[in-house]
Amino acid sequence: MAEMNLRDRARQIIVRHRGRGAQIGIYLGKMLRMFVYQNDWKVLPMAALIAGLVGMVVRRRLFLTMEGTLMGSFAMVMVCIWNGCFNSIQVVCRERDVIKREHRSGMHITSYIAAHMIYQALLCLAQTGVTLYITLLVGVKYPSEGLFTPWLIVDFGISMFLITFASDMMSLWVSCLARSTTTAMTIMPFVLIFQLVFSGGMLTLPPWTEPVTRFTISNAALKVLTTQGDYNNKPVLTIWNQVEKMKDKEVSATVTLGQVLELLQKEDNPTIAELRNTRIDRILSLGDVRDLLSASESYQAFRQEHTLEAIGLEQLMTQNADIQVSREATLGELVDSLPALSEVQAHLDDSYTFKSTIGNLIDLIGEEKATDILQNKVAESNRLPVYDNTWENILGYWLDLSLFIFVFAALAIITLEFIDKDKR
Repeated sequence: MAEMNLRDRARQIIVRHRGRGAQIGIYLGKMLRMFVYQNDWKVLPMAALIAGLVGMVVRRRLFLTMEGTLMGSFAMVMVCIWNGCFNSIQVVCRERDVIKREHRSGMHITSYIAAHMIYQALLCLAQTGVTLYITLLVGVKYPSEGLFTPWLIVDFGISMFLITFASDMMSLWVSCLARSTTTAMTIMPFVLIFQLVFSGGMLTLPPWTEPVTRFTISNAALKVLTTQGDYNNKPVLTIWNQVEKMKDKEVSATVTLGQVLELLQKEDNPTIAELRNTRIDRILSLGDVRDLLSASESYQAFRQEHTLEAIGLEQLMTQNADIQVSREATLGELVDSLPALSEVQAHLDDSYTFKSTIGNLIDLIGEEKATDILQNKVAESNRLPVYDNTWENILGYWLDLSLFIFVFAALAIITLEFIDKDKR
């Protein structure tokens, strides 16, 4: 202890006569010694442990499905924020008395914070490397190609470093505000909860909170990781899992002949347009048309896209199988001429109700096709422009995170400039 006091006094004398650049070097050397001799290195194995636990949870979903990418990105954001916050939450308040004495002896606060920024940046870089390596070991499969570099893991690593470093600087500012380590550790859980709640991606928030989310590191962090995970181009798995549980549930639908004919007249739909071009070159009944359509690939595509209407159409043609309807024409021409037939006009408003189970409907379409339709249709409705995997989006989020770093560093400098007014 006496040796440490002598070193502090010697450092005060040296600092008094050194410029800002030299002081940065002195304090950086001090922090590196504390890393080795005061067990600050323990943050690295702690980061490895957290990364391993989180990696084992998200490895089967991250980068694979839309919801898995969002949840996995959120988990990785929380890892980065946790690492960054606990790097620096006590570093200033634990030596507040020493800082006060050295400041009165000529220490520049800017040099002190700059040294912390360099040291904490190196620490955050090491934690990012450890986190990526451990998540790889536990089975997280990072896509191979990145947008800015040939490897997505490098792009992802840049984002994780910026998130960790921004959180570190935020925590450094909290440490400058706190008068003791106890106070700092009491504040820290509230900071973490605030970041979690107002991330803006996982929890549904009322509209008035949207401006608040823009001032949280977690919001920009979640956006950049989710964007790099190519969220908008991933399928949705949850909806299919729900459908699987409901296969035995019975559903019913009612259609009229008029509704079916109206649907078949929509030439702006590519599937229907192709179906309308089907040629009928002999006298046929509605029953013959039904059999002809069953063998048509165009009709099968229509059936997959409009299952309920197709089933209704088939039932209508079965019930009126003897009606003679055709001459040499296309199916589109036939459909357009049907409403003029008195036999058809009499049945335009007739409704036909059929019942089936969800499982049977899936079997009619084909499970693979049904899965693809459900997952992609739901994915389309969930796509958000803020998650588009573009240069502009990612660079914008990187800029936001960098801004957080320098704003919190500036706040730390301003706060410590008033340390001489501390009444302790």
